[in-house]
Amino acid sequence: MSRQSYLDWNATAPLRPQAAAAIGAALAECGNASSVHRWGRAARQRVERAREQVAALVGAAPDGIVFVSGGTEANHLALLGSGCERVLVSAVEHHSVLHALPSAEPIPVDRDGIVDLARLGELLVADTRPALVSVMFANNETGVIQPVAEVARIAHAHRALFHCDAVQAAGKVPLAIDVIGADLVSLSAHKLGGPPGIGALVVREGIELQPIVRGGGQERSRRAGSENLPGIAGFAAAAETAAAALAEYNRVRRLRDELEAAVLSIAPDALVIGGDVLRLPNTSAIAMPGVSAETQVIALDLDGVMVSAGAACSSGKVGPSHVLAAMGMSPEIAGSTIRVSLGWSTTEADLAHFLDAWAALYRRHRGRANAARAA
Repeated sequence: MSRQSYLDWNATAPLRPQAAAAIGAALAECGNASSVHRWGRAARQRVERAREQVAALVGAAPDGIVFVSGGTEANHLALLGSGCERVLVSAVEHHSVLHALPSAEPIPVDRDGIVDLARLGELLVADTRPALVSVMFANNETGVIQPVAEVARIAHAHRALFHCDAVQAAGKVPLAIDVIGADLVSLSAHKLGGPPGIGALVVREGIELQPIVRGGGQERSRRAGSENLPGIAGFAAAAETAAAALAEYNRVRRLRDELEAAVLSIAPDALVIGGDVLRLPNTSAIAMPGVSAETQVIALDLDGVMVSAGAACSSGKVGPSHVLAAMGMSPEIAGSTIRVSLGWSTTEADLAHFLDAWAALYRRHRGRANAARAA
């Protein structure tokens, strides 16, 4: 069987063995966490223990953890449940934030994808209605990290709430809700080695939320529905494991930097998006001018290398990146950028595999381009 290299960790991470074991243990038991009998109480104990483990990942109080179906629902609960009359979102947010409210007001970003803090202040001054500001910790396509503490300071100075989508950052860099300064933080299990279909919204003490899923009193009346006990158990185990293994991403950063240096040595006309600013340690957005992202993804896949073109959350579609457009990238660059994302089990051999396949594609394209010019 030919070699396969998985370099699409920002789409989803492999299930950690600890998470798989926790899921299996939860599936072997029977009990609804809302039941008062002994099996129900045992299920409730498992949920509350998991709440503590997930809270520890971001230095939050366990009571502030609301278990939901994933990052998308966490974002929707934050934006729709806050009760604010205005919602302001950065132009590079995930679609689950950008499309949660049609009335959301965009905050522009610069060419590195960093939110325009001055413009945020101006927008908040111009309209004093109760507002919520939503700015992600790190971008899912470029890995660019936002100045979230400063965003929080500006929001709070204007009595606005601050929501931070930390789905991509959790498990890759240290996170603390007090350092971020956020009132609401979104998390998703499958990005850090837990199962899909489970996530959490972290709610700072004193913040009131209106549920968007109604019908029961679960999650302290903030999210109705019987708790997904196996998912919650797997999420908690992954969160605990990820928190203990953050140092592994120092190695991942070195691999990422080696990959980018090699790409630029092969193709001086290539571009690393956001390469001059602080980014997640595992993420590279690389443009190969003249070769569409879709062509690159397909060609690399045929060689056994799995990457993405932008976000992998659009039912397999490959289309123009709203993130790169908001950064002012030309259509040519935006349309030729792929995302390469690494993880804790990525090896030097995976990088060599990618570089061989990427270089071969680049040289084929350059050969055809040169032949066309000579004709």
